[in-house]
Amino acid sequence: MNYYTIKDLETLSGIKAHTIRIWEKRYGLLVPERTTTNIRFYTDDELKHMLNVAALVKRGHKISKVSAYSNDQIHEEVLKLNIKSSSMDDYLDQLVIHIVDFDTLKFESLLDELQTRFGFEKFIVELVFPLFHKIGVYWQIGSMFPAQEHLISNLIRKRLIIESSKFKPAANPQTALFFLPEGELHELGLLFVQYLVVKHHFKPIYLGQNVPFEDLKNMAGNTSFDLVVTSFVNVKEKAEMEEYLNELSAVFNSSRILISGQQVRIQQPELPANVHFISHSQDVGDLIAQIKRR
Repeated sequence: MNYYTIKDLETLSGIKAHTIRIWEKRYGLLVPERTTTNIRFYTDDELKHMLNVAALVKRGHKISKVSAYSNDQIHEEVLKLNIKSSSMDDYLDQLVIHIVDFDTLKFESLLDELQTRFGFEKFIVELVFPLFHKIGVYWQIGSMFPAQEHLISNLIRKRLIIESSKFKPAANPQTALFFLPEGELHELGLLFVQYLVVKHHFKPIYLGQNVPFEDLKNMAGNTSFDLVVTSFVNVKEKAEMEEYLNELSAVFNSSRILISGQQVRIQQPELPANVHFISHSQDVGDLIAQIKRR
């Protein structure tokens, strides 16, 4: 069982700690336990209850009424939010609740509905990526196990692969190489860029995670690539990233190299002439248009 501070509940629910204390005192919403040093702490069940209550209050329910609901009534009202939801925040809250409850059936059912409603690209950019940001917050404070994150990552990974497989290469296709450097394991962003590229009928060669640089050099000596795509998520010093990119640029000197990832945005490395940072899906389309005009 995990334990949470009131600050954790504030971070995860979006309800201020001061407000949570008022709800506790006025409505008996939560009953925290206390450590031997008199510090409040909350259990998994209280976190789930708080998330459900917060979801309802944010959508206009009065806390005075919600606090009087039974657990079954709260769950019933939360389920109705799926029908009434109108904003991305609504959907994100629903997805997080299903994750915390380990309810993969409801999680995937809602994903199916949202993917159909918004289209695949908007679904990934405006829902999936923000969802993983939220998951990261949960993971940092210990309210989500790595196993949960891996489960969800694989569910999204499967969708990215299925959608990418719907596009077939052109008769004489241009070729794109996709890989993550050694030590990099987070491939959802790379898979999404692959989807954006194969939509333009490139032939993909997907190497996946943790690829040694020596293997890239061997591939460059045997095959010509129009695009080389990689991503940096793990913490990396600016000088180290610049050195890697310079070496990559030299090895694939006749290719356009696309890089993405949070660490590129943070470090803002100086880029060789054939290396381009993509921060938005439109960047991919623009660069591919340039390549096809060559």
